[in-house]
Amino acid sequence: MGAPTPAPQECSQGVVVKMGVGLVPAAVELLRLPCLQVQRLNVRSCSQPMLRSSVIMISACKPGTGIPVAVKRLNLEGLQGHREWLAEVNYLGQFCHTNLVKLIGYCLEDEHRLLVYECMPRGSLENHLFRRGSHFQPLSWNLRMKVALGAAKGLAYLHSAEAKVIYRDFKTSNILLDTDYTAKLSDFGLAKDGPVGEKSHVSTRVMGTHGYAAPEYLSTGHLTAKSDIYSFGVVLLEMLSGRRAIDKNRPQGEHNLVEWARPYLTHKRKIFRVLDTRLEGQYSLNGAQTIAALAVECLSFEAKMRPSMDAVVSILEGIQDSSDPARRPADPTRRPAAERPQDPKSGSKTAPGASNSGKGRRKSSGDLLKEPGRDPKPSAYSS
Repeated sequence: MGAPTPAPQECSQGVVVKMGVGLVPAAVELLRLPCLQVQRLNVRSCSQPMLRSSVIMISACKPGTGIPVAVKRLNLEGLQGHREWLAEVNYLGQFCHTNLVKLIGYCLEDEHRLLVYECMPRGSLENHLFRRGSHFQPLSWNLRMKVALGAAKGLAYLHSAEAKVIYRDFKTSNILLDTDYTAKLSDFGLAKDGPVGEKSHVSTRVMGTHGYAAPEYLSTGHLTAKSDIYSFGVVLLEMLSGRRAIDKNRPQGEHNLVEWARPYLTHKRKIFRVLDTRLEGQYSLNGAQTIAALAVECLSFEAKMRPSMDAVVSILEGIQDSSDPARRPADPTRRPAAERPQDPKSGSKTAPGASNSGKGRRKSSGDLLKEPGRDPKPSAYSS
């Protein structure tokens, strides 16, 4: 790419996700794609149920070649604006991490605004947790833990010293899954740079999704990385229970998931009232209690009592290791089978004394879309 393309003047149009799939040439750098070459295809050519509303192809490659993509298109009647679209280009244009969705390119011509992402074939975590039907089978316990770990790693990278970004919109619909259920964070329209220098927070107007925002952020507008950790706790609870954060169809007293579940999460015998019945005992009691305790920590009323995302990742890695026999460390006291003495009575071999009990990287900002005189990574909102 050549010199950075100046952004247009501020506009009032909104961005509403209208997804599609298509093909673009495989490329490493962020592409600026011509809007006039965006063509609508037959909807029946899309096999993914979550993308059937609109199917778009970027005709910038030979037929039958390229990589599948998903397209987000600006909608003139949307509620979000040009700044959110610009924030996505700038944040995802700079960051490259296994657990962040890859932005391949963008379209910017007149009133047209398009974002072109890598296609995530399995759709969102929200669909797999809450939708019913043959296309969305209930996620197993191990898959839920894999998704939780992947999402945690993505959030930990954003909070790292390299990125220093507050995501601000962590929820199940923004966690996308690829073919092997690797979780990737998407939709950076509400993201903001973290505090700098001696500042402890970023002051901003309250944005986000009801049910996921941290209480101190709602009451003061003070945004910190701990706000994201509260949202992670809500999503972890949704994965544990199979319930939505806010569900008005539930009985009275169960509309708000966090308020309803909190009293049960710290009791070994009551935790089963929270666990998703579709898991059918796929988890260990210790594993379930560990995840419940982690959710409680993340959902602490006191922001300073919440763990860091690095600590969350360590806990989830321990859960995954304990549930995967191939990844468990070998017992150094266990002797090879050939060296174990035979039990003369049973003929079985016994061991004496045995008990019966993703690094991310930042891209060059030289090719990023930016407004004249502005830093290539602006805030998503004016405070």
